[in-house]
Amino acid sequence: MPGHTDNEITVKAPVDVVWDVTNDLPNWPELFSEYASVEILEQAGNTTRFRLAMHPDENGVVWSWVSERTVDRAGLTVKARRVETGPFAHMNIHWEYGEVPGGTRMRWVQDFAMKPDAPIDDAGMTARINKNSKIQMELIRDKIERAHRAEAKSPAGRR
Repeated sequence: MPGHTDNEITVKAPVDVVWDVTNDLPNWPELFSEYASVEILEQAGNTTRFRLAMHPDENGVVWSWVSERTVDRAGLTVKARRVETGPFAHMNIHWEYGEVPGGTRMRWVQDFAMKPDAPIDDAGMTARINKNSKIQMELIRDKIERAHRAEAKSPAGRR
């Protein structure tokens, strides 16, 4: 059965701030703890094709793949898919943002299936993605909230 994850978090910052920070692809290695590098391969309108590389895993393997993502700023959504699927038969990602009392709700939905010869099955990958999404979302929330508080306290932020 294909995998499906649906995770969300509220960030105490305006939607414009959360959108800008989380959609700044070149900055992802600073935002996400799992990514070592991002290489932009192609940009056409609202669609970007890019290569992500992770930090080496416990066996020293660096996982890398090409993804494509299309942003809809007006709709506050992002649709992405892996172009180089690696162990996935397919991987489709949907991000959405919404204003909520006190901040911004950020939601990540992933639909995927693992290839039969992948080192992990759909259920195992679902558990792994759910665990890691929570870790990454909390890390991102904390970084954005810390930066937003600092900006609000600075003389330029109080204009």
